[in-house]
Amino acid sequence: MATVTLTSENHDETVKDGIALIDFWAGWCVPCQRFAPIYEESSEQHEEVTFAKVDTEDQQELAMRYGVTSIPTLVAYRDGIPVFQQAGALPQAALEDLITQIQGLDMDEVRKTYAEAQAQQS
Repeated sequence: MATVTLTSENHDETVKDGIALIDFWAGWCVPCQRFAPIYEESSEQHEEVTFAKVDTEDQQELAMRYGVTSIPTLVAYRDGIPVFQQAGALPQAALEDLITQIQGLDMDEVRKTYAEAQAQQS
């Protein structure tokens, strides 16, 4: 599966179902350039996962929404719930391990914990 360009307009639809990984990047960022082929290769191996990319120069509002201050930053969603966020390029093995961990999540427990956290913020 090819990566999709994520914008403020298609964000919610992109992350609402299944697993979605979001790579925040910029063209001038050397670590981003090194991570790009790793991310692309994983996208070809995992057709069940949505691989999205956010150009932080073009989508500054979206980057601010996530509090991205260092790139690349990787964010992961499962069924519309954010389950991971980390700055820094991952090696291929770590990215594959992350995908496996996300696939193995107990989503009933994740939903419960997420709902509790949302309630505390309100």
